Amino acid sequence: MPSPSRPREDRREGALETGAQGFACYVINLDGSTERFAGISARLDAAGLDYERQPAVDGRGFDMARVPGYDADAARRYMGRALVGGEIGCYLSHLETAERFLASNAAACLVLEDDAAPPADLRAIVARTCEVLDARDPDWRIVNLGNPRLKIVRPVEEIAGDGRHVELVRAYYFPMTTSAILWSRRGAADFVAGHDRIFAPVDNYLRHWITRVGGGYAFRPSPVPTIDAVSDIAHAAAPRAHAGRTLAYGWRKQRRLWVDKAIAALNRQFAPRP
Repeated sequence: MPSPSRPREDRREGALETGAQGFACYVINLDGSTERFAGISARLDAAGLDYERQPAVDGRGFDMARVPGYDADAARRYMGRALVGGEIGCYLSHLETAERFLASNAAACLVLEDDAAPPADLRAIVARTCEVLDARDPDWRIVNLGNPRLKIVRPVEEIAGDGRHVELVRAYYFPMTTSAILWSRRGAADFVAGHDRIFAPVDNYLRHWITRVGGGYAFRPSPVPTIDAVSDIAHAAAPRAHAGRTLAYGWRKQRRLWVDKAIAALNRQFAPRP
């Protein structure tokens, strides 16, 4: 079984590292998933976005006993189950994308997984979102643009797109999924610096972390849907539902959800309006 290794840097020819639009944009895509990358590339080109490909870490063949930084015992305590290689690969893909962003001079970074369906007005929405948050909450960390199912939020401002408006909200209970996220430099730096072990899938970890430290935002409705097909990255993690479940799986899941919701509700009640 192979052990994880850092993927090579693979940039889209002719793309600017920081993006002419004022923020970087990376597409996480598995080597060999050329049709999927071609599909999202066509959408991004139509939207006038500069972007670069970020090779995904393929964790499907990982020897889980040899994955650096993976804490199986902590995963069982927190998730009620072990993780699978695809989940580790997805986590490392996002971690390495954040590191690549921090090595650039961009002020913000849009990260898309290859199942995202970026709309034609995405560039304008992201640019305006950065303007609003930099002015109203300079300490913002991350925005989820891909999950419409929101709980425990507070409205911030309507953002105009191409003939439509989407509402930017402060997300105290940070939404799951990482198909489309926007990092500030502070958020990405905190994510990278705070990483010491992997004990949850990346979307679970982001909810756990951002719900506690704040600086998380989202949209209703979400401006970036996903395509009907399951992404190759997500498919690589598909067996997770039954992977190494402990007898306490159900109890640990419910405890995790209710603790996070309680923290989010308290933060919403006492936090100043952004």
